[in-house]
Amino acid sequence: MNGSDYLKTLHNHIDIALVPFSDRGSRLLLFRNPNHSSLYVKLAERLTQLEPDIEAYLHRPPFIQSLCLIDSDGCELDFEVTSSPHCLQLHTRLGDFEVVFLDQQTIVFGLPSGVTCGLRFLVFPQYWHSTPQGGKFMSVRDMLYSTTGEVESNRIMPVEGGYEVDFLVKAGEDRALAIGIYPKEHRVTPLKQFSALRSAAEQRWCAWFDRVPEVNPKYVRTYAYAWWVMANNLISPQGKVLYEAMMPSKLGYVGLWLWDSAMHSLAFRYVDPEIARNQIRSMLAHQLPNGMLPDAVYDEGIVSRIDHPITGEVTKPPILAWAVLKLHETNPDIGFLSEVYAPLVHLNAWWFSMNDDDGDGLVQYNHPYSSGLDDSPLWDQGMPVESPELNTYLYVQMSSLARIAELLSLENEADMWRQWAASLVVRMIQHFWDPEAGLFWALKNHQPVRVITPFNLYPLWTGHLPEDIHNRLLAHLRNPDMFQGPFMLPTVARNDPHYDPQTMWRGPVWANINYFFIEALHNSGEKELANQLREITLEMIMAHRDIYEYYDAETGAPPPKAVNTFGWTSAVFIDLAIQASREFKK
Repeated sequence: MNGSDYLKTLHNHIDIALVPFSDRGSRLLLFRNPNHSSLYVKLAERLTQLEPDIEAYLHRPPFIQSLCLIDSDGCELDFEVTSSPHCLQLHTRLGDFEVVFLDQQTIVFGLPSGVTCGLRFLVFPQYWHSTPQGGKFMSVRDMLYSTTGEVESNRIMPVEGGYEVDFLVKAGEDRALAIGIYPKEHRVTPLKQFSALRSAAEQRWCAWFDRVPEVNPKYVRTYAYAWWVMANNLISPQGKVLYEAMMPSKLGYVGLWLWDSAMHSLAFRYVDPEIARNQIRSMLAHQLPNGMLPDAVYDEGIVSRIDHPITGEVTKPPILAWAVLKLHETNPDIGFLSEVYAPLVHLNAWWFSMNDDDGDGLVQYNHPYSSGLDDSPLWDQGMPVESPELNTYLYVQMSSLARIAELLSLENEADMWRQWAASLVVRMIQHFWDPEAGLFWALKNHQPVRVITPFNLYPLWTGHLPEDIHNRLLAHLRNPDMFQGPFMLPTVARNDPHYDPQTMWRGPVWANINYFFIEALHNSGEKELANQLREITLEMIMAHRDIYEYYDAETGAPPPKAVNTFGWTSAVFIDLAIQASREFKK
C-alpha cells in the first residue's frame, strides 16, 4: 500500500465529536459539538502561567467556542462531516466547507464557491477571574483571522471574558478563511488558494504513510489509524519541549511522559529513527543533577514532584535503556549510544542509591505514581514498596546497558552490568519468591503485599529463573481463574478480591504490559503462548474504531475513563502487527 491507499482506508474513520482533528506538531484541537452543528477549538497546552495547577488543562474551556458556519443572513448552517486524515468536509445546504491545517498554528476553511458565507464564533484570548482583592486578566494566546475572499462584514462584539465574531465573506472560486492561534512571538504563514493548501496537506500525510512497513491486510484499518495517532499526537518544540515529541494524548495527557516516550519510540523507529531518538532525548534533556528523570515534561516545566495521594518525588519505571537498544537493533547509531550511555548510567545509579532504604540491593518505589501503575492495589497499604516488577525493569535496564557498553567497546563495564543484573535475579528469588504461593510478592516493611497481579510474575522477563519457578509462573498465566482468557492480561488477577475490570490499574488490560509479557515469553522460549498473547492483544485493539488507554478484561471494551487516541497502545499495536506480519511471511 502507498500513502494514498492509507488515506482511503481512513476515509470517514475519524469522528471529530470524539477525536480531535489536529496535525503533526500542532497544539490546536478542532472538535464538533456532539449535540448541534458547531465546532470548537481547544489548546493542547497546560498554560500553568495562568493556573499553577498542573492538571487544570483537563477542565479548561475551549479557546474558541460555538464556531458556526453561517449564510449571508447570519443564519447558522447545519452540516454533516466527512473526515480524512488531512481534510474535513462539512456538507451544508450552501455547498461544502472544507478544513485543513496550513501550519501548526493555523486552521483554514475552504469556502463554497459563489456564495456569501462565513463563520461566527466566541473567542476567549484572555484568562480572567475574580480574586478576594479584585481580579486577574492574563493573555492566553493571540489570534488572527483572515480571508482570501472579499470581506462582506466583520463584526466583533464583547462578551463576558472574550468576544463574539461574525465574519462574512463573498466567496469566489477557491477562497479560504484562516484562523490562527499563536504565542506572543510568531510568524504568520501567507494564505494561499484553498486547493493548494488541501493538496499540501494531502501530500504531507501521504509522505508520512508512504514510510510505514507493509502488514497483513487484516491489521490494515487499525494499523493505519494507529499511524495517524502517532503523527497526530506529535508536538513541535516549544519551551521545555526541546524536540519534536509525542504526547500520549493531546486530549487527556498534555505533555511528554517518561515511559510513554520509550514506548512511542518502538513505532517511530520504523518510519523515522531520528524522531524515535528524539523521544528519548526529550526526557534525558531534563535529567536532574542526582540522576533522576522527571515523570513528565511540558512546555512550561517538568513534573518531578507531586503532592497526591502523597507528597514525593515522581518518575516512571526505568525502560529507556531497553528502548534505546531496540532502536539500535532496527537502525544502528553508535553516536546515539555514546550520547545516551552516561545519562542512563547516572539514572541507574539514582535508582540504587536513593531508593534502597534497607540496603538489601533491591529497589523500592517511594511514590505510587513512579510505578506508572497509579491506583494499583499493590500500593493500598502505603509506601515505600519493594516490587519484583521494578527490580525486573532494572534487570532489563542493566542487561541493555551491558549490550550498549559492549557496542561501545567498554568490555569491563559490560561484564559489570551482566554480573549486577544476574545478582539482582538472585536477590529477587531470595526476598520476593514464595514457593507455597508460586509468586514473587511485593514487600511493604518486609511483609508480603498479598495482591495477585501480573507484576508478581514479572521476573519471568529475565529468562534466568530456575525451571520450577519458571513453570509455576507459567501455570498462573495459563490459569483462567487468574490471567488466561479471551481478554488478557488483567492487571489484577480475576480471583483476587481487589479485581475491578473497569478501574485503571485494578483489573483492565493494558497493551504495554502485554507487550512486556510477549517479550518475556519469547525470551523464555514460550513462543506459542507469546504468539497467543500477541494475537489476543491485536484482536482486542482492532475490535474498536478508536485506540484506548486500557480495556475491560471481561468484555474487551474501553471503560468510560479510558482516554482515546492513546499513544503507547497505538505504538504497541504497530510493533506487534509488524512482528506478526513478518513471521507470517516466513
